[in-house]
Amino acid sequence: MKILWFIPTHGDSRYLGTSKGARVADFDYYRQVAIAADSLGYEGVLLPTGRSCEDSWIVAASLIEATRRLKFLVALRPGLVQPVQSARMAATLDRLSGGRLLVNLVTGGDPEELAGDGLFLPHEERYALSTEFLTVWRDVLRASHDGESVDFDGEQLRVKGGKLLYPPINRPYPPVFFGGSSGPAIDLAAEQVDTYLTWGEPPAAVAQKLDEVRQRAAEKGRTLEYGIRLHVIVRETEEAAWAAAGDLVKHLDEDVIAAAQAKFASMDSVGQRRMAELHRGCFDRDDIRAGLEIAPNLWAGVGLVRGGAGTALVGNPQQVADRIQEYAALGLNYFVLSGYPHLEEAYRFAELVFPLLPLDVREKLAAPKLTGPFGEIVANNYVPGAPKLAAAS
Repeated sequence: MKILWFIPTHGDSRYLGTSKGARVADFDYYRQVAIAADSLGYEGVLLPTGRSCEDSWIVAASLIEATRRLKFLVALRPGLVQPVQSARMAATLDRLSGGRLLVNLVTGGDPEELAGDGLFLPHEERYALSTEFLTVWRDVLRASHDGESVDFDGEQLRVKGGKLLYPPINRPYPPVFFGGSSGPAIDLAAEQVDTYLTWGEPPAAVAQKLDEVRQRAAEKGRTLEYGIRLHVIVRETEEAAWAAAGDLVKHLDEDVIAAAQAKFASMDSVGQRRMAELHRGCFDRDDIRAGLEIAPNLWAGVGLVRGGAGTALVGNPQQVADRIQEYAALGLNYFVLSGYPHLEEAYRFAELVFPLLPLDVREKLAAPKLTGPFGEIVANNYVPGAPKLAAAS
């Protein structure tokens, strides 16, 4: 099981859908979140992409020196960058970070945003472009280890003599992650990617989707890894966790929700439509679980105003760990998590839930370093729960 956290390059806050409780998200803050995730033992961090975000490649590069083990899951954007140039960027970031690059293929689901970036292809053609893009990207990186070049002549892309002089550390290329719910997306995943990601739907729906991807991949002689993208709201008691979920949306009003949902409805993303179907705009300020707790401890309230991943696991540490284990039993081994605000919640989740999961965090952090006791020393000499030292002879 591998747990990743999130760098909030689109901003961070204590509350959704309002400027109240917002905090400045700048390099110093990204660095704090990255260092926290690195020191706590998270496998890596996802850096989001889109016009509402800082550029994921530049932010990841800026965090190399601030971290030691942390991996960076950054976006490949077919149609916005050419595949050979993108492969060169990937090889460079992978080399400079010591092999810590993961890549996230993002086709985009908002036609208005894509048009603003100069990409006007409809949904089906974007996936055709993404298929050719990833074919070239993978082939160029694979060939770079042997000093070879690549030619490609497709319907969307044409490359002659594509070559990298500096290969990546990861062989044959940095691992490729990808999420998509449409037929073309599942075909692309089955054919080319390494890890298929789903957003946090109820376990039965996730199982059905994974079965389809597995079957398509098997038809092509491939096996994939699988992961899920979720928010988390964990507190020491279930009551406190649901109260925290209520606080997160307590400043929402119907107009903000309606505007957000209208925007999401204009997108051509099948995954975004599936997120909207989970909550159907339900919102009862006096009972935030009504219509929004779509499976035990799985809450769709985040998706009322946030695009993309719109569900959160809500509960006490054992409940959240149990739900994660249920997903893991479906074959998921990557969990890409986040919580508001992201700095504090990175600590809270690691401290409360990591001990309940099958993780190798302690081993990862076992490199020799100056350490002290865990927790606060009481009465100048006593650490609660610490083993007693043998008396000196």
